[in-house]
Formats: sequence, C-alpha cells, structure tokens
Amino acid sequence: MVWFYAVLLGLAIGGVLGALGGGGAILTVPALVYVLGERAQDATAASLVIVGVSALAGVATYVGARRVEWKTAVLFAVVGFPATWVGSLANHHVNENVLLLGFAGLMLVAATAMVAHRPAAASNAGAAVRVPLHAVVSPDAAGGQPREVGVAAAAMPAHPTTYARSHPVVAVPVALGVGLLTGFFGVGGGFVIVPALVLVLHLPMRRAVGTSLLIVAANSATSLVTRLGSAHFDWTVIVPFTLAAIAATLLGKRVADRLPHRQLTVGFAVLLGLVAIYTGAQSLQGLLS
Repeated sequence: MVWFYAVLLGLAIGGVLGALGGGGAILTVPALVYVLGERAQDATAASLVIVGVSALAGVATYVGARRVEWKTAVLFAVVGFPATWVGSLANHHVNENVLLLGFAGLMLVAATAMVAHRPAAASNAGAAVRVPLHAVVSPDAAGGQPREVGVAAAAMPAHPTTYARSHPVVAVPVALGVGLLTGFFGVGGGFVIVPALVLVLHLPMRRAVGTSLLIVAANSATSLVTRLGSAHFDWTVIVPFTLAAIAATLLGKRVADRLPHRQLTVGFAVLLGLVAIYTGAQSLQGLLS
C-alpha cells in the first residue's frame, strides 16, 4: 500500500506544480516524513531524486526550443558545488527535529514570498510577464510549445529580443545560497533561482525558466552523489511518486487555465503555511521531549 500513497502524494504535488508553476516540490519532504513515515534525512535524499528527475524532464522541452543559457547553468552548478557538498554533509550531522524545524522556516519564507509578490504593472516597453518562484514546464496544449506559469511577475517585455548581461560575479552569492539549500534541505531552490536570473542577471523570462530547471537538476545530482554512501533510498516510494508527479504536472496546467491564478497561489501559500506550522510544532515537541 505504500506505493499507492506515494502515487497519491505525487499526483497532489505534481498538480500543484502544474497549476502554479512551482512551490509544490517543497511539500515533498514533509509528505514523505509525516505521511509515509520516512526519516528526515532519508526524505531529503528521496526529494532530491523526485525534484531532480522532474526538473530534468521539464528542461528537455526548453533545450529543444533553445531557451537554456548553458553558460549560466554551468556557472551556477560549478559555483554552487561546494555549497551543495557542505549542505549535504551538514544534513547528516543535524538532529532530525532541528532539520525539520529549519525546513518549516523555509516553507514559511516561500509562502510569504508567494503572497507578497504581485504582478507589476506593464512598463512602457511592453506587458509584464509572469516569473515563477519555482519553475516547472507544461507543454502548451495548442502548439506543443513549453509554457510557464508562476506566482510573481517582473515588468519586462513579453517578447524581448535583446537583453543586457550582468557580470557573472553577481551570480556567485545566489549560486552559493541555492547550492546550500539544495544540499541541506533537498529542495530545488527554483523559487530563488528564477527571480535571480531575471532581476539580477537580466535573462528573459523564458530563458530563465529553462535555465533554472537545468540548475535544479544539476544541483540535485551533485547533492545525491555526496549522499550515495550514507543515504537510504526507498525506490518503492520514489519511483511511483516521481512518475505520478510528472504526469500530474500536465493535468495541473489544464486546471490552471480555467481558474484564477492569484487565488490558486494564495490558497497554496495558506496550505504551505499550515504545513509549516504543523512541521514546526512537531519538531519542537520532538526537541523538548
């Protein structure tokens, strides 16, 4: 029956990913811990597989459309490698309840960011376009082209033809922070990467989404390599969870087309906040006992 619950959770989280363009993956760890009964360290390792494979499946559509900045992705992966390695090592030496308490704080930050970021008014250069806090790809039903949905927006042309490049050095702090988050908590960090690529490195939104997916996949793989000798992977949970999440992402996109995006975002942020409070309460109880 474990695989059945794994499929249900994968469908639920994948549906959120498809409907909102992100955020759902952050629920993977608490779902694995509190529903399927996994240890926190094992859950973060399993989450890396689920998030990494989902991101890799998504980035394939962007590669075909030539919407991936390979140099930027390599820069993030190389610079973030030591931080990912440090985060993975720290994960093994932290009390399980402390780890989950920190994860609860991360969920609260993500929920707050979802509610706080509102679409900016269109600039004179063109209409504003959505910038996801975490990127997930859904093929467009009409033309088979990748489509991005998200929870924040930047005032920038919807179809930019040229864009200014920032010096790569400005990406270093972001790359280090994302690597640390990926290694320690087992999350992709896309809710940090996409806004950074658009607002700091000035990438067009579509390229930022595709590039973010590649960075998430690379960071997840790096963190997994550092855990191979110590982490336990329950493939009877990971495989059905991942396949269900990828399939539900496509269905979630179709639902999102028919519902108000802002209401969906706020509703998920509230759910994320409630899960964070529950996770924090359980962790504090474990520490005090």
